[in-house]
Amino acid sequence: MKTFYIHTLGCPKNVVDSESLCVTLERAGLKRVYEISSADLLLINTCGFIKEAKEESIEEILTIASEKKKQQKLIVLGCLSERYRDILRQELPEVDAFFGVESETEILSYLNKKTSSQRILVKPDTFPYGYIKVSEGCNRSCSFCAIPSIRGKYRSTPPEEVLKRAEALLKMGIKELILVAQDITSYGMEFKGYSLPELLQDLCMFDRDYWVRILYLYPTSISDRLIRVIDENKKICRYLDIPLQHSVERILHLMQRRGSSRYYLDLIKRLRKELPGVVLRTSIIVGFPTESEEEFESLLDFVRVAEFENLGTFVYSKEEGTVAAGMKGQLPESIKRERYHRLMSLQAEISARKNRALKGRILEVLIDEIEEDLAVGRYYGQAPEIDGVVIIERIDRLKRGEFVKVLIKETDIYDLRGEVV
Repeated sequence: MKTFYIHTLGCPKNVVDSESLCVTLERAGLKRVYEISSADLLLINTCGFIKEAKEESIEEILTIASEKKKQQKLIVLGCLSERYRDILRQELPEVDAFFGVESETEILSYLNKKTSSQRILVKPDTFPYGYIKVSEGCNRSCSFCAIPSIRGKYRSTPPEEVLKRAEALLKMGIKELILVAQDITSYGMEFKGYSLPELLQDLCMFDRDYWVRILYLYPTSISDRLIRVIDENKKICRYLDIPLQHSVERILHLMQRRGSSRYYLDLIKRLRKELPGVVLRTSIIVGFPTESEEEFESLLDFVRVAEFENLGTFVYSKEEGTVAAGMKGQLPESIKRERYHRLMSLQAEISARKNRALKGRILEVLIDEIEEDLAVGRYYGQAPEIDGVVIIERIDRLKRGEFVKVLIKETDIYDLRGEVV
């Protein structure tokens, strides 16, 4: 039996794509292995979203190519390959084949394999959470983003497929279903009378103990009904990831995004009132073309008032084929980096203060890992791989995938420490 090894880079949506490809390859008779040396076929699922992600993808390709044996085949797929396939073919002769996104059929054809109808379910590696991609592509026209040109127009995954995957994951023992999409608030735009609120209600109907987490909500599309459904269903984490990208109206206009500082602050106030205990995360881009020092200071003032529990900062990346790449007023890298550090420093103060408020509280924690005499888990306000964790001492027979009550005794900027009560 032929064996394959897969290495995934980038966002959770790529994780879902890799899991799907694994199922397809196993149905075709290949066996997955977890060491490069044991595989006949090496696969790298790449990210090509921003400069840093592209550089990481190239580094990983070169690293794995250096370990490749003569009899092994190396295949590169995903966003980077979709955008730069012709260039990569010239620059990376070590790679045997390049494929873009949604390329399972082409990969099977290249391998001279056919998939079978046999149902194979692949449990996500190690951790008690699983991602469900509820749509593909994006209809937004953000001037800095290349995703629509890579992944195409928005297409919602039919609800029956989402629910089928959710049920399968829960039967495997998964305790957290994480819904991902480029813009999850657009879910169901093709369906009549069925959108994100209806999907969330259906996902909460399984008779098991689990969480549902929602990622990447477009700020001006958060409806009254969505808020109400989150409030009424205790399985849905009161954790909202709402990428705002900026707060200054002129910059938002250049970004071709809706909203304003006042709109965003009103939304944040409303969410905290109607969803008590909600944890808010956002993403901000600094150094967008023509962003002035005064506008950056306004952005800092906005973040001080908004007080997000978690905030990710990106240095603006000039991406080929985007509207923003052709704008005048591109800022020097030194200014962009300096603003990045100032914003992250401010957010560190806010996050540390927010965490200190949790000291002495008892939180429900999902155990992700057991490491010798410590357990590592998360409460509902921490998404895996991007936020902090809860470190638990005196673990006494704790198991991965278990929900436990933890008394928080110490805090820092990102992480919490406590013990089971």
